[in-house]
Amino acid sequence: METEERYTAREKKERGFIKMAAASLTGVLAGGTMMFYLSPVLMNTTTNPAEKDSASSVIVQPTSTASSSTNLVSAIDAIDEAVVGVINLQAQEQINMFGGPAVETSNGEAEETERGTGSGVIFKKGEKTSYIVTNNHVIEGADTVEVALTGGERVDAKVIGADPLTDLAVLEISSSYVTEVADFGDSSALKLGEQVAAIGNPLGLDLSSTVTEGIVSGINRMVPVTTSAGEWELNVIQTDAAINPGNSGGALINSAGQVIGINSLKIAESGVEGLGFAIPTEDAIPVIKELMDKGEVQRAYLGVGLEDVNALRRNVLQQQLNLPATVTEGTVITQVETGSAADSAGFELGDVIVSVNGTAVSGTAEFRKYLYNEASIGDKVTIEIYRNGVSQKIHLTLRAQIK
Repeated sequence: METEERYTAREKKERGFIKMAAASLTGVLAGGTMMFYLSPVLMNTTTNPAEKDSASSVIVQPTSTASSSTNLVSAIDAIDEAVVGVINLQAQEQINMFGGPAVETSNGEAEETERGTGSGVIFKKGEKTSYIVTNNHVIEGADTVEVALTGGERVDAKVIGADPLTDLAVLEISSSYVTEVADFGDSSALKLGEQVAAIGNPLGLDLSSTVTEGIVSGINRMVPVTTSAGEWELNVIQTDAAINPGNSGGALINSAGQVIGINSLKIAESGVEGLGFAIPTEDAIPVIKELMDKGEVQRAYLGVGLEDVNALRRNVLQQQLNLPATVTEGTVITQVETGSAADSAGFELGDVIVSVNGTAVSGTAEFRKYLYNEASIGDKVTIEIYRNGVSQKIHLTLRAQIK
């Protein structure tokens, strides 16, 4: 059976934010804590862009959304084979029960085992290669990635690029295996109550191409998450269409059979039903394009470790940081990377960031969102901090991360 790791929420902080953290394979719920299904467990991964057809020609521009009277059965039939399974394989040495070195395969390499399965959507077919979008957490940490086609055949896939913050990744397979390609719809045109369907592989490949029907329950929902790249807030579509472990990376489609979201997570708690979330195409498309072109999403990089002010005890804030009692929000610098923009600008451990370019920041996720969404590499910014209880401003030029 498929083994998919689940992500359980960390204990809610004082402000009530929900953070996601890796859980055990059994995904045990503790004390009614909310749980997000995100498989497999988040880890750092490094990918390089592979040789591909012209990335600039990728067909990911949204088309108009059809009326809800369109036959959903026909819509599902038109896209079904474009939704595939994605398998995360990781090397695992076999223990020698009689002592001595670990057992290896005949070719001298550690055996690869399935660490999790998810779903993916074929969105472009080229002459030689085709491309699939899935969730970053589905493939993160993988030594090998395979794609399971609707007919059951499993083929090797190459990771073109991945982005932990937006939880998106792009894979490449041979076009000889591709029969259908999904079209992207305009998620910005979605209305509350609009009919949608989720397609994917819940609980593994044995239930591949499962379809669940529902409606758009909410738009522009902001869900705080913890990723391998730090704290973030995902903008998502909320739906009551059933989304289960293994659906991650699959398609949320409208009544015209167009993909309007990439299924990503759900809340699972006793007494909670129908709270699933998908990344809207209006957010996914620019990320997909950048992953196709560059293999990564390039963002301004400060080079600091951060912790929310309201996650720390009051005595720590007042006695160790000398933070005035009137300052209740912001983010604390817990680490400064040597040689980074922050290091060059003179940031220190314990500095409390409260605003950037005059815009107040309530915490780590909001600060990162401003840097990544409102600022660019090369921009000059002014960051207001409290150091030993005294307010001051630091000016610096944002740079890209040095790898």
